[in-house]
Amino acid sequence: MADEIKSLDDLKSAVSGTEAVAEIEAPREPQRDALGRSYATGKRKDAVARVWIKPGSGKFLIRNNKGEFIDYTKYFARPVLQMILRQPFQVANVEGQFDVMATVAGGGLSGQAGAVKHGISKALQLYEPSLRGALKAAGFLTRDSRVVERKKYGKAKARRSFQFSKR
Repeated sequence: MADEIKSLDDLKSAVSGTEAVAEIEAPREPQRDALGRSYATGKRKDAVARVWIKPGSGKFLIRNNKGEFIDYTKYFARPVLQMILRQPFQVANVEGQFDVMATVAGGGLSGQAGAVKHGISKALQLYEPSLRGALKAAGFLTRDSRVVERKKYGKAKARRSFQFSKR
């Protein structure tokens, strides 16, 4: 192959030929279960969310610690957290078209909201692969890996030292 490439034009044609092969990859298939739902797991900080989406009227249910499903506005009372949960639908331009059922465990409310958002984004992309580009461009498919640093021995917190006293 190296013998064939003698000029820049030959190199450009060789590179464009490999790009054509990469574009011919099989398109992504929608992944749905027997009930027509897509499932994904979302994570943020210590929170883990299991999310199911299916076509519907826009119902949004979160499973609380008693095992009963309640509306997301009751579980996530702060408007900022509710806005975070609606972002994937706004970016994908499918607001009110999907019903969401989510189970969340671990962490606090902010981490749980981020985990549900991550799960919704992944489930939307699995349900309708054409939405992947918009969700990926917004950064919703990337797991936010920031977690609390562990406490070290001899320190008050992860890095903070105890108060110094000269005498």
